[in-house]
Amino acid sequence: MKDLRSPLAKAKGLGGSPEASSHFWLQRLTALALIPLTLWFCFSLAMLPHASYVGVVAWLQLPFNAVMMLLIVVLSFQHGQLGLQVIIEDYIAAYPYRIACLFGVKVVSYFMMAVGVYSILKISLGGS
Repeated sequence: MKDLRSPLAKAKGLGGSPEASSHFWLQRLTALALIPLTLWFCFSLAMLPHASYVGVVAWLQLPFNAVMMLLIVVLSFQHGQLGLQVIIEDYIAAYPYRIACLFGVKVVSYFMMAVGVYSILKISLGGS
């Protein structure tokens, strides 16, 4: 059966989704937040007097440093996941593969985020 709808009628509803704008701004916001966090991280590690394991653990046990490291871990994985989502949506045409890749990226991203947060909390709270 021939589709009798006009090209405009076929295209209606196929534009950007309402989530696209929030996705765009969230990616930009995480990038903007990572700039000072990354600079802080680089300068903090460069200024460590003793870059031994004990020195880094003592540095990470300071509350400010632990919170900043938590922010870096969470925002980095969130920003990476958002960027990979855009790449996957743009370059993987087959819908089942696209959904599988998006799911895989989200699972790996959130898992690594949880591992990073757990590790930082364990070190900063003095766990063995």
